[in-house]
Amino acid sequence: MTAVKREPPAVVVTGLGLVTAAGVGVKETWSQVTTASVPSGVRRPHTLQDLPCDFMYTIGDLDIDAVLGVASYRLMDRFAQLAVVAAREAVADARLGPDTWDSTRVAVVIGSAHGGLDFYDEQHQVLLDRGARRVSPRLAPLSVVNGAAGSVARDCGTMGPSLAVATACSSGTDAIGTALHLLRAGACDIAIAGGAESMFSRAFFAGGCNTKALSTYTADPARACRPFDVDRDGFVVGEGAGVLVLERAEHARARCALSRAVLRGYGAASSSDVSSPVAPSEKGIELALRAALADADVDPGEIQHVNAHGTATVMNDLVEATVLHRVFGDEPLVTSTKAMTGHTLGAAGGIEAAFTVLALEDQLVPATVNLKTQDPRVPVDVVAHAAKTARLDCAVSTSLGFGGHNAALVFTRV
Repeated sequence: MTAVKREPPAVVVTGLGLVTAAGVGVKETWSQVTTASVPSGVRRPHTLQDLPCDFMYTIGDLDIDAVLGVASYRLMDRFAQLAVVAAREAVADARLGPDTWDSTRVAVVIGSAHGGLDFYDEQHQVLLDRGARRVSPRLAPLSVVNGAAGSVARDCGTMGPSLAVATACSSGTDAIGTALHLLRAGACDIAIAGGAESMFSRAFFAGGCNTKALSTYTADPARACRPFDVDRDGFVVGEGAGVLVLERAEHARARCALSRAVLRGYGAASSSDVSSPVAPSEKGIELALRAALADADVDPGEIQHVNAHGTATVMNDLVEATVLHRVFGDEPLVTSTKAMTGHTLGAAGGIEAAFTVLALEDQLVPATVNLKTQDPRVPVDVVAHAAKTARLDCAVSTSLGFGGHNAALVFTRV
């Protein structure tokens, strides 16, 4: 007897939430990403003084205490606070909440690369300077990587699966992919998924400088992040959070919800073919892309836009662009939005997935800000100088993480 292939249940995006250096909220962030010619969120935190890279993208106009209350300081590290802010916006955008859902059927999956590393560093210094009895009893609950997922679940009052994903800079993408699997498996009807990161760790920045991964263009920090540019010299760290509300399509239809896009597919692969944990792998990236396309049942020729990982490191941009051209050819409009938000590490996949949904909605591809002269070795059509209108029905968001993590998501227009 021939087995009948069962199509997985459709999953749609019904809510978006963003908090980035480009803006607080989806409307402000997307406006900046699509219209600004230079990033506005690059600052020099005091913790980075005298380092070769003493700047990063930070969130300006966000009063966490006013938004979340005193409890935010007692129960959450900053990366978890940002996740809660983004999740609240996404849930409200989806017109959902405790009065409209069965809390046991709502999952939370939030990715983060480093969790509460800043608080851990701070308390380690307390240990060295003042002794063990002065270390905060909140160290463990505030520094763990699952702090954002747990905080979002508590804040939203959900009782379904609550999971944290830590796959370096692919964390946000893998979190959304994990949520997709939960929805398809019937483990939940709704999933709040994405990524969050906030890190000012001096030790991390020192190490990043020593590996030559971070830009040291201190003369003009706002121009330092230059994805795909011939003069790129490394990435610039950013903080932020991006959260999507995902639903089984039948559940969304039953409550007459507005679907913003369809999450069609997810693929992931490791880069075990390279010896260095920080080296990008053509094979790993390609496997992840082709797995996502197969999962979505979409041909490469149907992809019209790629929101690339595009970190502005010399090798990452070259290797990623080479694979994008091999898989998709000359047609897709490629962009990297990291020049506006910074590289938000574990949050990047969540933020850029939201940008991909917005691009499909508005039929608009953001420009790769700061790209002046495209590296001639980069063989793809990178949008530069100004956002570009285009017919967009199907788009991809990619993420690559230290340790050999590669992931991709496929979205289609409703």
